Amino acid sequence: MTFDHSGTISPDPKRPRTGAIAGVGGRWQADGMPIEVRPATEFDDVAAVVGPKNPTSNVCFCLSYRLLSSRENVELRGPARAERVRELCALDPPPGVLAYDGDEVVGWAAVHPRADTSFAKNRKIPHVDDLDVWSVWCIRVRPGHRKSGISHHLLAGAVDFAREHGAPAIEGYPVDNQGEKVDLTMAYVGTRALFERAGFTKAADTDSVISGFPRVLMRLDLR
Repeated sequence: MTFDHSGTISPDPKRPRTGAIAGVGGRWQADGMPIEVRPATEFDDVAAVVGPKNPTSNVCFCLSYRLLSSRENVELRGPARAERVRELCALDPPPGVLAYDGDEVVGWAAVHPRADTSFAKNRKIPHVDDLDVWSVWCIRVRPGHRKSGISHHLLAGAVDFAREHGAPAIEGYPVDNQGEKVDLTMAYVGTRALFERAGFTKAADTDSVISGFPRVLMRLDLR
């Protein structure tokens, strides 16, 4: 993006369009919308979107793909998973981005360098090349806020987050559902159409299937 002397944000003609998101200081504001996407540095807000209602429950907490070690993922149980996420939120970069409607957190997207996630060794998701690509693998919108376009803002914010941290490219692994309904519990991977609207193009097929639909590797060059 570019800035004129009045502080107005103008589209950069050399930059891929990734939804109606404008960014300042690590935050991305949806044009004409109250939705703001920010780096996920607040653990309580991450927990509000992807954490369990019961703190002792053993749920994913968006760690299954984030952790490079499958052993660590299996050994972390209950509250220990929450503490691991709290640690990640204090790192630079934090583990993803959050969407806010005013002061209320309404969504989450996990995004990180692929080399530090389980996708580094995932045999079903191919490596297109040797670039230090980033991955975005989970997009969640809280109940009561779905079907309002927040997933598009989350994906756009994830792209800008990766770009600001020097990522040469970013990948996603959504289902190619061809417009058919995806089971809500598996919809976190996104759809091909969602990624295409954000400027991604199909780079490869995968051997992964979710909810009966094949997943495709979608790629966006950030250089």
